[in-house]
Formats: sequence, structure tokens, C-alpha cells
Amino acid sequence: MENNLKVLQRNQGYEARDKQKNKDRLSQVICQVFMSQSAYIQAEWVMWYVHCRSEVRTLPALIQALSAQQKKIVIPYCTHDQKGERQLGLWWLESLQELIPGTWGILEPPKSRWDEKAKRVDPRQLDLIMVPGVAFDHSGGRLGNGAGYYDRLLSSIKSDTVLTGVCFESQILPEVEMQDHDVFMDYVITENMVYKGKGR
Repeated sequence: MENNLKVLQRNQGYEARDKQKNKDRLSQVICQVFMSQSAYIQAEWVMWYVHCRSEVRTLPALIQALSAQQKKIVIPYCTHDQKGERQLGLWWLESLQELIPGTWGILEPPKSRWDEKAKRVDPRQLDLIMVPGVAFDHSGGRLGNGAGYYDRLLSSIKSDTVLTGVCFESQILPEVEMQDHDVFMDYVITENMVYKGKGR
């Protein structure tokens, strides 16, 4: 059960993100910084997210990364495990043509292909994860949408996978309310700064 402070901070983050001006330009800056980091340059398997609503817009840079063909690019999609619990499926993306609008209109692989073994990625293969969020702080504290998808993913990755949050500077809070199961980012990238987080 979430406390009132977390709900308040989430509302602050949504409002800041929704009101952010110049989203396309600032998103381009953020994504270019992400791709220039040593963690990205050294990584083989990189997980991006495909943006929706007012999130940092990743699609143009994702297309650029795909065309460069230097990384194995993975994107998440919302699914359930065998117990019916929410989880992120991981898809090895080789072409944007593989995707269709899915949950909340977010581009994802069609359900008919989710069981293709050649396209499924084990979380432990990931070297670097671009993590979206509603709000972050200078220490790498993260506040998500509250559904727990990323919490479950981040509990199943290898210990040296680099976690990089991306957001607009307006989404940075003095201190995000963190609970025991919440994971600190290694880095948080905004259009102004790269913050070094606590990590795990």
C-alpha cells in the first residue's frame, strides 16, 4: 500500500512532465547523452523503452540506434507471468516493422509472436537498461507509475547491469520517497545533467 507522500510526488511528477515545453528537442538531447555514455558504448544488449504520453520521447533515437546496428536492442512489453502477476516481456528488436500499437497505444510486438524463442530475451542478458519514471532524485531514487512492472524486472537482472533513468529536469525532486523493494538508479540523465545515483 502506497503512502500519501508517494501519491503526492507521483502527481507532481506527472504535472511537471505534462507541462514540459520543447519535449522533442529536450528528449533528443537526453537520448544523445544516453548514447554517448561509456555504459552504452560498452554494452552489447541495451534495453530501451518506447515512449507514451508525456514521457521523454525515445522513438527518434531508437530508430537511429537500430540503423547503426551496433547494439542488440531490447524493448519491453506488458504481459503476465504464469501466476497472473504483471511482468515485462523482453523483445529483441531488429526492425520497427515488428511492432504494432498495444497496451496504452505503446508500440510492442504482436501477441501472436510473444512466444518466439528467437526474439525473447532473458533479463540476465541485459547490460544496460534505460528506465522511464514519473520522478527521480539526485541520488538515483525513482518513482514509477505504480504498477510494479519495472520493480519485478529489476529484481531479476544481473548485479552489474547498469540502470540509467531518463527524465526532464523538471521531474527531479529533492528526495523521492523510496520503499524497501525500490531500486536506486546508477545514473539519471536529464537535459541539464547526468546524476550519479547510489545504484544497488
